[in-house]
Amino acid sequence: MTAPAAALSEIKREELPSPSTPPAASTDDVSPGAVPLPDPIHTSQPPSGETESPEDEQPPEQVDPDTTPDGDSTARPHVSPDAPLPEIIYDLDKLPEPVRRMHGLILEASKSGDINRLKPLVGAGDSGTQLSLTEIDGDPIEFLKGLSGDTEGQEILAIMEEVLSAGFVHLDAGTPQELYVWPYFFAVPLDKLDARQRVELFKIVTAGDYEDMQQFGAYIFYRLGITPEGRWAFFVAGD
Repeated sequence: MTAPAAALSEIKREELPSPSTPPAASTDDVSPGAVPLPDPIHTSQPPSGETESPEDEQPPEQVDPDTTPDGDSTARPHVSPDAPLPEIIYDLDKLPEPVRRMHGLILEASKSGDINRLKPLVGAGDSGTQLSLTEIDGDPIEFLKGLSGDTEGQEILAIMEEVLSAGFVHLDAGTPQELYVWPYFFAVPLDKLDARQRVELFKIVTAGDYEDMQQFGAYIFYRLGITPEGRWAFFVAGD
């Protein structure tokens, strides 16, 4: 098995932020070292002795957990340390048939060593696969090759294979944001991983990378999502 363990620190791809976190700044002026998280929901309280009339009452601001301030999708990690842990699933038979089929096609293409076999799977337009947290130009397969440390894209295929071979989580069931995401580390706080799960994590990243991600409080290496309808939604890294 190809071991892409050093990929997070060595692969030529979108640079991860520095693990140090500077003082809070506005969303539009976040430095590369910061992790932009949704603000907590607050309900303003009137000064002591004053009351608000019903028409003056304002509902608390609703924060969509599946979007960030700049509008990105669930490809970004949002892990609440207080939320119940999602079920970690390994049995592919629990996947809906369209999801199982897409998972198999991507995995087969990854194992083939020919990155061009991904071309019919990434889709196009609004149904295209998100391959970056920012906009990309040009051919998506060429973009993936550019992320790889070799010229043929086989390093990125190896990472993809390792990601798809890990356990997965089923998120937001019954909502428009419903997704199946590999690996499960995407939705589990890193400090909740047990010894066996950390061994699984180290098949994908290095121990040094793990320490860096602990500074951010979330797994921010490559993750892959598939919709219940079998559309390949994203394959991205970063926060």
